[in-house]
Amino acid sequence: MPTPSFQDFQLSQPILKALEERGYEEPTPIQAEAIPLVTAGHDVIGTAQTGTGKTAAFALPIIESLANGRPSRTPRALVLTPTRELALQIEGDVAAYAKHLPLTTCVLLGGVPLDPQIRRLKSGVDFLIATPGRLLDLVRQRYAVLGDVKFFVLDEADRMLDMGFVHDVRLVVDELPKARQGLLFSATMSAAVRSLASTMLTDPQSVSVAPPASVADNIDQRVMYVDKGDKKRLLEHLVREEVTGRTLVFTRTKDMAAQVARHLKNKGIRADAIHSNKNQRQRERTLEAFSKGRLRVLVATDIVARGIDVKDISHVINYELPDDPEAYIHRIGRTARAGHSGVAVALCDLSEVSQLRYVERLTGIPLNVDEDQPFHDAGIAACRTAADRAARIRSRAGRGRGSGSKWAR
Repeated sequence: MPTPSFQDFQLSQPILKALEERGYEEPTPIQAEAIPLVTAGHDVIGTAQTGTGKTAAFALPIIESLANGRPSRTPRALVLTPTRELALQIEGDVAAYAKHLPLTTCVLLGGVPLDPQIRRLKSGVDFLIATPGRLLDLVRQRYAVLGDVKFFVLDEADRMLDMGFVHDVRLVVDELPKARQGLLFSATMSAAVRSLASTMLTDPQSVSVAPPASVADNIDQRVMYVDKGDKKRLLEHLVREEVTGRTLVFTRTKDMAAQVARHLKNKGIRADAIHSNKNQRQRERTLEAFSKGRLRVLVATDIVARGIDVKDISHVINYELPDDPEAYIHRIGRTARAGHSGVAVALCDLSEVSQLRYVERLTGIPLNVDEDQPFHDAGIAACRTAADRAARIRSRAGRGRGSGSKWAR
């Protein structure tokens, strides 16, 4: 079957012109599968790994419908997303796709003053993108009216659940008209996500372009065994000796992100941290500096893992492995985007050996051990080998008995 083009999707000339200006040549797999279903009026559940073009998959057919529909001063399309960074990213994409059409967009998010957002709503909005807390706040104050919403998109549904927003999502859904088209997109499709989908979608069509927990083939994944006390020096060595492009470094905590960024800056490396303790303007300035190349290294926590859409990130370094192995997939998905290759390095100390095993079990891909670094710890590598051997023994002994462990299943 020949690869479809954007012209095949019955998109109007203004949208096609905007796509051409953005350099879009042909649809990604998730776009090729989802756009016809959305255009046909189906509710859709979409599963695709991060960086595969999910925003255009739902935004393009919605924009086309809004452009041909009856105008309204209140939103006709609503996208709900878990983080401020992701909301801003989606709003920027939607505005670019609709730039040649008389459609208006608005983003509602916390951490910034209310008044500008209230004025924007009062002036009339077609396409609304919001985080749950700020949207509910403005709904309760009757500034955000959702009675005309025809399209409701829940983006990054798994992350929404991870961050504890399920109650807020249900409150938002209660404010929407019953007659609407619902779309749910998620990087992974757990039982909890499917349960949520069943309460907000009607007879949905499912599209999936990659197995859950898959990793892009063009990411070179490595692990470096290192003593915890040597991690900062190893990171500095990597940035100076190996990295040629932008580098995204992940830590588990806000305090550690600040420490790592401060260490790099003290060593003369252009670096900064982004985490939830910073206000929205600080986070936007830091992301802009990273995007424009004024920062070489950005140190981040998982709360922004899916909201960073910066081109040419050559390396993602897991300074600390995440507690949830699925977060590893979202982290390294920031590199190797749009067909480019990338490198993902995990700095693994003794306390993280079990987490590394969980990551490899989830992805089905053993990370390449990189011993060619000045802080290689052979003792940790030996512990990893011993842990694998013990796990195989336990697996053989317990085969057939089952387990309630999340990681044993």
